[in-house]
Amino acid sequence: MQLHLKKYFITFSIICIGFNSYAQFKDSSKWKALFALGVNYPTTDGFVEGTYAQPINFPTVNLGVQRMFKKEYGLKLDYGFNRFKSDSESPEFKINYSRINAQFVYDPSDILRFLPNRFRTILHAGLGLSFVKPLGNLGDNKQSYLNLLGGLELHYAVSEKVSVYVDTAYIYGLTSLDSYDPVLSGLGAFNGSVFNVTLGLAVSLSGCQFCD
Repeated sequence: MQLHLKKYFITFSIICIGFNSYAQFKDSSKWKALFALGVNYPTTDGFVEGTYAQPINFPTVNLGVQRMFKKEYGLKLDYGFNRFKSDSESPEFKINYSRINAQFVYDPSDILRFLPNRFRTILHAGLGLSFVKPLGNLGDNKQSYLNLLGGLELHYAVSEKVSVYVDTAYIYGLTSLDSYDPVLSGLGAFNGSVFNVTLGLAVSLSGCQFCD
């Protein structure tokens, strides 16, 4: 009788542990809000000849919401804003570049066993729309076009609900200067790609993000 009770107890314990692990994932990793701030580099081939931006521009702001369907994968919807301005040897201009992207998110951290427990790596990629708006009297040169975004995030959990992360992303513009009809000799026009590096916070909206 005692042997049977022990078997039932062990079986019940295993089921409870498995259910608790699944429930913890559902509760802790399902929804996250992401906030990031950093710098950007717009590629030189996106400008008309004779104009180009500074190699490092501030700010870059990214805001997003992430929904994980499993521990390894999910979706993210995010908005990004970049400001870049002319280099000292280029005609003067300032450009607001913004985008919105729907992205697939993949977490290979469990495969990368060399990472410490509190670290996670996140790969993300997706299609979006870019909006370019030159400032000042160049405002008529605003435009929009499709983009493809790909990036890599490295997260470190600092508390149960918050992690800090570094994100490097490349936003490839599905456009070219040939498809742009310049209004003011092309000054302030940008049909190109942007490389971003940001530092951010990921905040769990459901349960804890990291549990000991």
